[in-house]
Amino acid sequence: MKFFRAFCIPLFFAVLALLAGCTRAPHTGRSPSNAERQAAAWYDSSTLSQPSPPLAMPYNKIVEPAGKTIYFGDKGVENHALDCALSPDGRVLAVKSRYLLAFLDARTGELLDELRWSSNEKFRGLRATMSGICWSPDGSSVFWAVDDGGSRSIVLQARWTPEGKAELVPEGTLFFHGQKKPNGRSLSAIPNEVLVRGNVIYVVLNGNNEVVKLSLEGSRKEVWRARVGVAPYGLALAGGKLYVTNWGGRHPRQGEVTAGTPWDAAVVDSVTGAVNNGTVSVVDTSSGKVLGEISVGLHPNDVAASPEGRFVYVANGNTDDVSVIDTRSDTVVETISVRLLTTSENLIGDSPNAVAVSPDGRWLYVANGMDNAVAVVRLGRKASSSGTAPESKLLGFIPTEAYPAGLAVSGDGRTLYVANLEAIGPRATVPKGTDDPDFKTIGRDGKKVSTAGAFNAHRQLASVTIVPVPDPATLERYTARVRANNLAFRAELAERLPRPDVPPVPVPERLGEPSVFKHVLYIIKENRTYDQILGDMPEGDGDPDLCTYGEEVTPNHHELARVFQLLDNYHVASKSSSEGHQWTSSGMVTDYIEKNVRGWFRSYDHVPYDAMVYPRYGFIWNNALLHGKRVRIYGEACFVDWDHDRWPHWSDIYQDFLSGKNEFTFKNFSTIDLVNDLLSPNYPGYAHDIPDVLRADRFIKELRQYEQMPGDQLPNLMIMALPADHTAGLRPDRPTPRACLADNDLALGRIVEALSHSRFWKNTVIFVTEDDSQNGWDHVSAYRTVGFVISAYSRLGRTIHTNYNQTNLLRTMEQILGLPPMNQLDAAARLMTDCFTQKPDFTPYTAVPNRIPLDEMNPPVESLHGKARYYAELSLAPEFDDIDTGNDDLWNRILWFAAKGDVPYPAIYAGHDDDE
Repeated sequence: MKFFRAFCIPLFFAVLALLAGCTRAPHTGRSPSNAERQAAAWYDSSTLSQPSPPLAMPYNKIVEPAGKTIYFGDKGVENHALDCALSPDGRVLAVKSRYLLAFLDARTGELLDELRWSSNEKFRGLRATMSGICWSPDGSSVFWAVDDGGSRSIVLQARWTPEGKAELVPEGTLFFHGQKKPNGRSLSAIPNEVLVRGNVIYVVLNGNNEVVKLSLEGSRKEVWRARVGVAPYGLALAGGKLYVTNWGGRHPRQGEVTAGTPWDAAVVDSVTGAVNNGTVSVVDTSSGKVLGEISVGLHPNDVAASPEGRFVYVANGNTDDVSVIDTRSDTVVETISVRLLTTSENLIGDSPNAVAVSPDGRWLYVANGMDNAVAVVRLGRKASSSGTAPESKLLGFIPTEAYPAGLAVSGDGRTLYVANLEAIGPRATVPKGTDDPDFKTIGRDGKKVSTAGAFNAHRQLASVTIVPVPDPATLERYTARVRANNLAFRAELAERLPRPDVPPVPVPERLGEPSVFKHVLYIIKENRTYDQILGDMPEGDGDPDLCTYGEEVTPNHHELARVFQLLDNYHVASKSSSEGHQWTSSGMVTDYIEKNVRGWFRSYDHVPYDAMVYPRYGFIWNNALLHGKRVRIYGEACFVDWDHDRWPHWSDIYQDFLSGKNEFTFKNFSTIDLVNDLLSPNYPGYAHDIPDVLRADRFIKELRQYEQMPGDQLPNLMIMALPADHTAGLRPDRPTPRACLADNDLALGRIVEALSHSRFWKNTVIFVTEDDSQNGWDHVSAYRTVGFVISAYSRLGRTIHTNYNQTNLLRTMEQILGLPPMNQLDAAARLMTDCFTQKPDFTPYTAVPNRIPLDEMNPPVESLHGKARYYAELSLAPEFDDIDTGNDDLWNRILWFAAKGDVPYPAIYAGHDDDE
């Protein structure tokens, strides 16, 4: 069976690619406007250091919202505005963010109050779930859902007082129990959307696959409980029926391809591993009986009913459209596309995730998360009792801040309220020396210290935008701004057909034209900022004070930067590894990831294991296989296991490697069947206990085998994990953090050396990136990180200041290999042409020897005293058992102490980030 998949799947993809090539449409010929050209030029030269809009996001987007934007939240943590609801009298807007509720004057935008439920010891540690906030019909109370990702799943109630203050009502708390799995594990119920009608409340339990109806009177008894589809999300009431969106679609039938979500099995695509259906369950409000299940688009999330209840509108996050359900027949009567780009059916990435209907039922507003815009739809007769035109029509877009995720419309239909999930990203700082009380925190000595002056991936404010509903002329201007700020014209340019007889160049101008490269090695590392590694290089914009792993620790990183090029304006698009490994492999994240950021209630996909995480068309390896390319995965997207009794410690595995015995054996495995067929069995996946030099050695041995094969059988696309730079802190029996960085550095140098000495060097290019930058500080941007482009055509010996990010890497790889963009994000990315020259220099690279012993081990805790013992004991906390778990600020302090010793931790960079 494995041979069948390994041989026939690529062949099947190759046939599809030929068919796709025959039907590819020519470019429309539309020239970009001056505004589009100016936006692109501004973006490419920006540094992401701007404090306010317009500003660049690190995935080819410019944020420049219409209307008025209000910021709120604790500047020391990562805030996300998830949803919003307008009070029945239209005077107060309640906004649900991950750590607090904000209450705004709906007319002026004035922040009236903030309610931090964690200030009550009983509710400490609880985070708001993906969406869902509801006022009681009389406007006296607000209800919303919180969870700790464990045993506490709760709906909270707050009273809105006549004085304009919010008061938590502890006695109004509703508790829910999660599923019990056969293995004894207890899962979280994850309450999400809530809906109050009269004296009852309906609650969606995302983790239980249930909807519950409870009485709000007396003892608040449960009235009924209904089992619906997989991972229910949204809730709307119409005609005595509840319409419940099932994020993960329907439950599997016998014989269907399934995967874990990882709570319950979902029906998935056999090639990509992604959930391949979406549904809406219809439930009778009186009895709780499930009346039916309606097929809609993929990742159905938010849902809203028309004013009279005749229609229901469902946002489909993974198909970029809205399904309209007629509640009389409970069938889909219209599907409305809300795509910003219409050049290619395959370019997904708008991510609609919230809907709102105007009070007169004529207009539908859809929050397109990835477009940073709200789509404006005029509803037709099929979709509205007030419609006049036969069909609904997408009229344009209103610009917002990053990732609009919640919508509300005023009672007169004139004002739109938008909760922005990503706002302006982690830019929460003020200039150094500013005495801002909001930028004070308690230091280790118990004194208040300033946190002004720098950036970290987990410090950002939440925001709400208030926008007057635009007239047609204003909407036309807004739409032009949205197109320009999404760099949409670049996706259209990617549609141009290749020209005949064009000579090979490093990066072809048009997709399908020849490249000098036939092989791409894509290396993904872990969690460092630019300043941490390269901040000591005077050739770039670095801060030596933040450089904890400079040239003494990472000589190959520095030498590669000097020999090839130094990218001092290169960024990740993510703030954590669960996001990061989706950006690196697919060039986007789905609505499922965005709604779970900083909550991670259902999964944390540092290694993919949750089918809900994956985009519709899969990952870069799917794209390559689809177009007939050979693919090999080295340790990425997989788990690794071995006999831990035989090999209990890092030193055991390292000594086996040094001895040359190579008795250490392991097994890689993935939850995606196709990935299992692509994995190198010789190269281990992620684990703290395996040194990167072993990984490099295993790759080099395979490379030598390819060299001995006839012809050129080296895979076209090689995807490699090189994760030791994550470190294990000060845990005993593990290398010191700087030894981990030295290990990672030497491995990278040896890989480049081996390739540059091989017969494949003349047609191979290496791209290197970090998956995210969450475990460190940077003086320019929280997103700035280390990236390299390495080839015989990339020996430039200079600094490149162009604004690049992970999607630029992917887009350039695709162009080299003749692969079309996977989605709108990489389609809008500029090709990294200034990282190449037309004249090659085939001089091989020689790895620089490590200056730090790779087996420099952390000492036993009992041998330590003072601060050293304190930080070693902290490193042993269970929260740091796995990759990317635990308190980030605490982890940064551990790494700082390990690198700098008694040099005081820079208090101006000390936040109080919560763990993820």
